[in-house]
Amino acid sequence: MPDMDGDMTRRRRGGVNQSGLRDHNERLILSVLQRYQTVPAAELARRTGLSKPTVSTILRNLEEDGLVRRGDPVRGKVGKPSIPIELDPDGAFSVGLKVGRRSADLLLLDFAGNVREQLHTTFDYPMPDAVFGFLEAGLTDLLANLSSNQKRRVCGIGIGTPFELWKWHDLTGPSVEKFRSWKDVDFAKEVARFSDLPVFVANDATAACHAEHLYGRGKKYRDFAYFYIGSFIGGGIALNGTVFEGNQGNAGALGSMRTTGPLGESQQLIDTASLHLLEARLTEAGLDPKLMWQKPQDWSGLSRYVDPWIGETAQELAKASLSICSVIDFEAILVDGAFPSEVREELVERVRRYLVNQDKRGLIAPKVEIGTIGENARAIGAASGPIFAEYLLNTNAGLSSI
Repeated sequence: MPDMDGDMTRRRRGGVNQSGLRDHNERLILSVLQRYQTVPAAELARRTGLSKPTVSTILRNLEEDGLVRRGDPVRGKVGKPSIPIELDPDGAFSVGLKVGRRSADLLLLDFAGNVREQLHTTFDYPMPDAVFGFLEAGLTDLLANLSSNQKRRVCGIGIGTPFELWKWHDLTGPSVEKFRSWKDVDFAKEVARFSDLPVFVANDATAACHAEHLYGRGKKYRDFAYFYIGSFIGGGIALNGTVFEGNQGNAGALGSMRTTGPLGESQQLIDTASLHLLEARLTEAGLDPKLMWQKPQDWSGLSRYVDPWIGETAQELAKASLSICSVIDFEAILVDGAFPSEVREELVERVRRYLVNQDKRGLIAPKVEIGTIGENARAIGAASGPIFAEYLLNTNAGLSSI
């Protein structure tokens, strides 16, 4: 694990002092503040490789723009007191929409990563008219409590949706064609009917990986692979200190990894390590799978069905983790999902135990860690998209400099 307090700029590319590249340097400083939360100006100069006068000028401009603020002076034994700098939570806002198999979540995220407001809806299937109707009505509700100045600081709408959503159904009859219409949906055009905010669309599991990277345990690691287990399992990867989305935005499609079924048949991880398998078990037992999604989530009464699911899923994740690390030597594997925290903790502990007995010839077993964002990761990650694009360094080379 990288030394979070060490001077990482010695082996990574720092900033540049030319005034013509101010935009890069502003993003660099904002990225450092986002990662480390509160940093004195002198420390910002050390971490970025920028000169102290350059940092001072940029901070003054960012403060005038309302993007950063100064904390209370911290007095040491000698010298002038240190003044920590941090992101101003009211400096920017973003809206995030998560489109799920049975539900949708809409939230307002501030510049510091806090969820200010959140709305939730359920449906049998996420038909386009229902999803965009929820977004249109919800957007009005989310922004209602913001001041005029705060509304001007909303920088966009991020949408996290499953890859090839139009294929994810078991419908029959006329509803099939209606659901398949997702294939031709232009998200930006649909949103433009009721909002002029820019739209950013991401794979939902990749969005969850962004949330973990920006606001969770992912901050600790330069390179990690990430599993998010919802109705279907997905994932993401972070390389050189930023989430890598790939040529077509589908990198880290870990749910599509090959595995073997009980009869030796070829399957994907999505078929063997997803929550829809637990839903099916509950249905077979005559229980309503909606019990899994009631708020707050409490699965204590479902342990008879949850425990076997955890064991089988842990075995699959252990095998998949080693397969991933045979391609890239990840520092860690992070596991998160749409389930109670105690289920997440038990699942990760089981994965660790199964890894001990796996064939690891030629491999270094990664650390397996608990994701910290939880059920909201996809919506938070979606909301982070506009903020990331507007204010933070958005390339592997850029973020690796912090």
